[in-house]
Amino acid sequence: MADKETRLATAPGRTPTNLTQGGQAKAGIGESTLRPDGTLKVTGEFAYSSDMWHEDMLWGYTLRSTTAHAEIRSIDTSEALATSGVYAVLTYDDLPTDVKNYGLEIQDTPVLAHGKVRHHGEPVALVAADHPETARRAAAKIKIDYAELPVVTDEASATAEGAPLVHEHRTDHHIGHVPHPNIVHRQPIIRGNAAEAAKKADVIVSGEYVFGMQDQAFLGPESGLAVPGEDGGVDLYVATQWLHSDLRQIAPVLGLPPEKVRMTLSGVGGAFGGREDLSMQIHACLLALRTGKPVKIVYNRFESFFGHVHRHPARLWYEHGATKDGKLTHLKCRIVLDGGAYASASPAVVGNASSLAVGPYVVDDVDIEAIALYSNNPPCGAMRGFGAVQACFAYEAQMDKVAKKLGMDPVEFRQLNAMEQGTIMPTGQPVDSPAPVAELLRRVKAMPLPPEQQWLTAGAGADVRALPGGLSNTTHGEGVVRGIGYAVGIKNVGFSEGFDDYSTARVRMEVVGGVPVATVHTAMAEVGQGGVTVHAQIARTELGVQQVTIQPADTRVGSAGSTSASRQTYVTGGAVKNACEHVREQVLDIGRRKFGTYHPAWATAELLLEGGKVVTDGGEVLANLADVLEDEAVDLELEWRHRPTEPFDLHTGQGNGHVQYSFAAHRAVVEVDTELGLVKVIELACAQDVGKALNPLSVVGQIQGGTTQGLGVAVMEEIIIDPKTAKVRNPSFTDYLIPTILDTPTIPVDVLELADEHAPYGLRGIGEAPTLSSTPAVLAAIRNATGLELTKTPVRPEHLTGT
Repeated sequence: MADKETRLATAPGRTPTNLTQGGQAKAGIGESTLRPDGTLKVTGEFAYSSDMWHEDMLWGYTLRSTTAHAEIRSIDTSEALATSGVYAVLTYDDLPTDVKNYGLEIQDTPVLAHGKVRHHGEPVALVAADHPETARRAAAKIKIDYAELPVVTDEASATAEGAPLVHEHRTDHHIGHVPHPNIVHRQPIIRGNAAEAAKKADVIVSGEYVFGMQDQAFLGPESGLAVPGEDGGVDLYVATQWLHSDLRQIAPVLGLPPEKVRMTLSGVGGAFGGREDLSMQIHACLLALRTGKPVKIVYNRFESFFGHVHRHPARLWYEHGATKDGKLTHLKCRIVLDGGAYASASPAVVGNASSLAVGPYVVDDVDIEAIALYSNNPPCGAMRGFGAVQACFAYEAQMDKVAKKLGMDPVEFRQLNAMEQGTIMPTGQPVDSPAPVAELLRRVKAMPLPPEQQWLTAGAGADVRALPGGLSNTTHGEGVVRGIGYAVGIKNVGFSEGFDDYSTARVRMEVVGGVPVATVHTAMAEVGQGGVTVHAQIARTELGVQQVTIQPADTRVGSAGSTSASRQTYVTGGAVKNACEHVREQVLDIGRRKFGTYHPAWATAELLLEGGKVVTDGGEVLANLADVLEDEAVDLELEWRHRPTEPFDLHTGQGNGHVQYSFAAHRAVVEVDTELGLVKVIELACAQDVGKALNPLSVVGQIQGGTTQGLGVAVMEEIIIDPKTAKVRNPSFTDYLIPTILDTPTIPVDVLELADEHAPYGLRGIGEAPTLSSTPAVLAAIRNATGLELTKTPVRPEHLTGT
């Protein structure tokens, strides 16, 4: 490894142990500290959850429905149970308690299907065997008699008179304010009078937009290892985004108190929202407790497409008005999100889509409605951008259309209407931190453009990879047209609408081998965002030590909330900072007690911990930390919360629903073969305000990653659902395409740092905002090149050629 003091070890059972970071000079806040897991991941040495192993373990397998909506008449498991090497076969009837459903907010998802299946790929039965192939073959012997039922696949079929109800007996708290039982949640946002304001408009532009279902496409499939305990409990090692949320849902199904379900985070191969819901967690525990043996479950890619939620596909109707001098007068919009068979995070996604539907613009009069449907399509829930992505695609297309109708430059039109600090959101909430929307647009537009048609100057050495079609060698430049497009978006940070969004951190400071060492313990899920690096940077900054040990995330410490909503650096980082500050004060109290009589500065000066020493704010050294602590240790576990939010009014949508906003702008440069319908994205430049870059290298990586995910849904990514059967047509990376290194363009990044005074270090959540604006920027560039309206993602060749 590049750093000998950085180690990521695995115990004999392939479970995580401490991550100790040291050896990098200073490596505090603001430094581009290297990630301790980075070298291990790129060399293939990192231990992911799918790598876990235990002596005498069994392999679990999930049998899934082959139809999207059907009554289960019977299940015959006898032949599977008789298979040599099979230890258990479980169905709904084998569940140990009366709690047979789970869910993030609404507990409507069966652990195993009972009575009917509601979507293609729903879990029906479980098998545990001594070999994964034995488990698969045994599952194939289970006989299920299905009676097909009509499917609900869109708003029309969901709300038609006499439509089949996806959930016949709803009792959740949303049912009282939705117009139909097949609508999960409805959120209007009403401010001013959009109908009256429309009369003042010199131009009115409307459009209908369709956003496809996107998969998180994380590289590490769902996996975990459940080990039965001697106390009747279970130890679960799993790749997840939120340990304590999993625990809250798992324990009641197992009939165990929470303290007997001990969860530890294993190596996570990406998440992007797809691990916020449960997948194999309960199934592995059930099999382990039934057999009395450790059980490992690892999905293959086909199973993974059915094993987690996806991004909500959406249909969006927008109307904007503007005066002839370019000021927006009003917005009317309606957003329909397809939540699929189970609620997952749909209510919160509706809240985001509606409250952010206007975009980063000043519009005083709005009439917005967002709903999420129940259907027999695959369940949809959290994914990077969380409702704001779909809205951004539509409102940015509208901005280009309005600007074109007014004869204005699309960037200047956006800048004219851009929000700023002090703007009142459509929800009535003031934006109380920097909102540099116009400046981000200025910066991204000012970036140098890539050379035009680079292959023309390369002669015989021209690289076909620079052309539309790439290595397929389908074009040599004939019919290729360049296009440039811009977009900007707004995303909330953290959990919203009154959710008690907090995190917990335990920090210990002691002397080990004569050296002061800090240990940080949180339940934060490290899913690739670099949180473990930032936590060590915070501890070094606040405690003045070089060596920091990050303990494995588990449920022995209080909840850290979900690694989602761009919240972890803000909230768990805030918790680590808060705990470190309290530890520092106790360390200084020890120093005052021991050495206070030797120097007056102990009582009068502002004291800091720097470089393993206690120093005054003037730099005078008072003592070594090793001498202050000696054999004593300071150990604190504390919760930390950001400012409270409040629910949106169910009728008007008014309320201070969000804690912080983030902003990013993109300029896309594309070259399009208009004859073949092929697109090459040449560059995707981004400017983003990050408040404070705690780790600049990681910040740029997050922005480039989010940008690439937005690129994918713009030109290639979509889960295809058969509209007649609601079955998934492309559950593989052969047919579901994601950008490779050959598809990913240059992504220059301009980072702006305007501090949010309400946030730790002034930081701003960064992970999601670039996913919003990259997609509409690419679409805008393709429209600019082709002159086509292009109202659907992803753009396919047939959309460009009309074939």
